[in-house]
Parts: sequence; C-alpha cells; structure tokens
Amino acid sequence: MNPLLSGFVARSLVVLACVVAAVGCRTGAGGAGGGRPVLLYSLYFNAPGENRYAPDGAYREVLTRLGREFDVRVSAAPLTTESLRGVRVVLIANPNDKAHGTNPPPHHFNAADVTTLGRFVNDGGGLILLSNQDLHNNETTDANQLLAVFGLRLENRYTDIKLLPLPATTPIIGGLKWAYYSGNLVIPTAGHPARPRALVTNDLRVTPWKGIRDEAGVLLAVAEPGRGRVVVATDAGWITDGNLLCQPPETTLHGHDNLKIFQRLARWAAR
Repeated sequence: MNPLLSGFVARSLVVLACVVAAVGCRTGAGGAGGGRPVLLYSLYFNAPGENRYAPDGAYREVLTRLGREFDVRVSAAPLTTESLRGVRVVLIANPNDKAHGTNPPPHHFNAADVTTLGRFVNDGGGLILLSNQDLHNNETTDANQLLAVFGLRLENRYTDIKLLPLPATTPIIGGLKWAYYSGNLVIPTAGHPARPRALVTNDLRVTPWKGIRDEAGVLLAVAEPGRGRVVVATDAGWITDGNLLCQPPETTLHGHDNLKIFQRLARWAAR
C-alpha cells in the first residue's frame, strides 16, 4: 500500500475509535451529560411562587458546583416511573405545607409518591430530602409517610444556628465543619430493615450562634433500603448561596465546609 494512503487509513482508524469511545461514554450511568449521573432537583412538593430555594436563586451556586459531577436537572413535574427513568439521585428541599400567597396549594406526598419513590430507591436510586425550621412553610406530616418506608421520621423540635465540628470518625463527612442554619430533628427507627442511622447528632456542648433553641437528637441521618441510599438533613438553608459564600459576612457563619459536605453526601447517595 502507498505509504501516504497507509498513514491516512491509520489516522482514520484512530479517529473512528475515539468517536466510538465518546459515544460509549454518553450511554453510561445517568444516560446523558457525558456519562455523568443524573441529579434531579424536584420542585414537585414546593408551592408555586415559593422561591426560597430556587434553582436560579438561592440554590444557584450549589447546583452549579454539582453540575461539574452530575447532569443536574430541575423539574416541577410529578415524580413517576417514567420521569425518574435514568435519574440517579432525587433532591427535595423544604417540601411546603401551605400555598404561597394566592397561588395554588403545593402538592403533598401521597400514596402514589410513596410507592414510586420507595421503588425508585429500593431499585438503586438515591434520595436527598432537606427539611427545615418552623418559619419556612415546611411540611412534615405527609413527608413522614414517605420517610417511614426508610425507617425515618421528622419531629418538629428545633435547634438554632450553630457551627458543628464533625468527629473524624463520622462516616462520609468526618473531620469537616457543618454550619447548621436551624431545623427540626430526624428520628431513625431502631431495627428497621432499611438500616436507618444517625450521621450527625446535635452537640449540646456547642452553643447556638444565634437563637436559643437547642434540642438533643439527630440532625442528619442516612438509610440504605434495598439497593438505594437515603439522606435526610433537617435544614435546607445550609447550602444556599449566601451561606456557601458567607454573604453578607455579618449574618453568616464562617469557617465551614458546607459545600464539601453536600458534595460528599450527593456522591454517596449516587454510589
């Protein structure tokens, strides 16, 4: 074969191999985004007009950072088997109780949601649910119908803002500092088959930076039902832009590792 033609064929084969490899990557976990796992930020349980944790507002920074590792999607559509196809992790923040202003009331967790999300997690999906404090239109009664499937339960006893150093022995997030911005408690059910357990228990030796409420109990818990993983934190404000960027500086805690903590939890949930 002519040497010039031989070189052209060799180079063409290399290019073809690269194209095939690239296509193969796109068909990996999550089904999109160059093989990155899909993280769905679901607004299905948030009241229309309630933009406290909007993806283009207070959650812009955290979702942007997650986008470096995940194919991040945002949707207010119902969670169904079809809408969860290809999704690795579902994030739900501050499910709302009441309507915002004159808008329609929010959708609460119902039997269909419990069945769909229960199956999704048991089949290997990840779920991150962030609860909150009493002044943030937070719903817990119906959310507990879902969490019961995973051996977890929210209880409305509150702890105010504090900076919590996490022991090095803490799984997943040990050795980091968590700036906690007020929330309720999560109760793991002992002996439940989903293996619910505390990840962060409130350290009563740490005085709240602001506020006086300080309840003994679990602030962050995990569970592993079936082949999936569940994370429940009792505050949704700790990953807002203001708190991650410490802005404004006089009203936010400094010296925390909140972004790193959330990234680790998201990776763990996504396996």
